[in-house]
Amino acid sequence: MIERHVTFDVISGKESAFEQFFKNEYSLAMAVKEGFVKTSLLHDLENPSQYRMVICFDTLENAAAWRESAEHQALKPKLTNLYKESNLKVFEVIA
Repeated sequence: MIERHVTFDVISGKESAFEQFFKNEYSLAMAVKEGFVKTSLLHDLENPSQYRMVICFDTLENAAAWRESAEHQALKPKLTNLYKESNLKVFEVIA
C-alpha cells in the first residue's frame, strides 16, 4: 500500500472552505478511483493553518492514475486557491 502525505499551509480565513472542499468534493472524487483504500484530513492543533491529507492507494500506479485523472485535474484549481504552500511525502506501508 502507498500513503501520500500532503501538508498544506492554508490561506488564513479559508480553513473552513478547505475542510468542506476535502469532505464534499476531493475525497468523494478520489473514493471511486481504482485502487483507492482510504483518505483522511488531519488538522495541526499547534498551527491552525496547517493540514495534512493522508491518501492511500493500493499501488503507485493507481495513485498516479488518480493524480493524472480528469477529475483530479478539474479539482486542482479549486484546491490551489485555498493554500499558500504544500509539501508531499510518499511512503510504502510495510506493516
